[in-house]
Amino acid sequence: MWSWFGGAAAQKRKDMPKEAILNLRRQLDMLQKRERHLESQISEQEAIARKNVNTDKNAAKNALRRKKIHEKTLEQTTAQSMQLEQQIYSIEAANINHETLAAMKQAGAAMKQIHGGMKLEDVDTTMEGLQEQHALSAEIGSVITSFSIGEQADEEELDAELEGLEQEAMDAKMLHTGTVPVGSQLDRLPAAGNTDLKHPAKAQEEEDEEAELAKLRAEMAM
Repeated sequence: MWSWFGGAAAQKRKDMPKEAILNLRRQLDMLQKRERHLESQISEQEAIARKNVNTDKNAAKNALRRKKIHEKTLEQTTAQSMQLEQQIYSIEAANINHETLAAMKQAGAAMKQIHGGMKLEDVDTTMEGLQEQHALSAEIGSVITSFSIGEQADEEELDAELEGLEQEAMDAKMLHTGTVPVGSQLDRLPAAGNTDLKHPAKAQEEEDEEAELAKLRAEMAM
């Protein structure tokens, strides 16, 4: 029974900021509608004054008086709207601060629970043990790799075998792609005067630039 009442009271306290903000927003909406109505009345009275300024000065003057009244009321309404907006912002900020503090308290309690069974001495001991095991593992690996397993192959034999594999791979690639031998390719290369053999990309770029310039000169001539 008492716990139910306590829970209801806690929920009411939690909902209070939301209800206050909703009420303030409803009131603010009403004031904003009133502002728009007063602005319309001001424009209407100004139009009446302009219409009668040369034909009926009394009517024009009365319209200006009503305009002044509406302007004063609009000024007060605008000030009230600003106050309500400030109250809404203040409540929202206070509610955010409250929720943030509650979340931080919960996080602190969780961390306290996690660290409850831990001590700095235990952490230091564990880290020292890990470092010792890492050092031992590195030392064991160094000892293992220092021993030669069987007779080592001759470096010249390895280089010769590697060269043979490279030549086989090149021959297989030429057969599959139909690549022309290097000597034939050199015979088909353009003359030195037309293309830069050392810089083919640069030569192509220069040709593109010349083509673009020719196109521009043709367009300008048109």
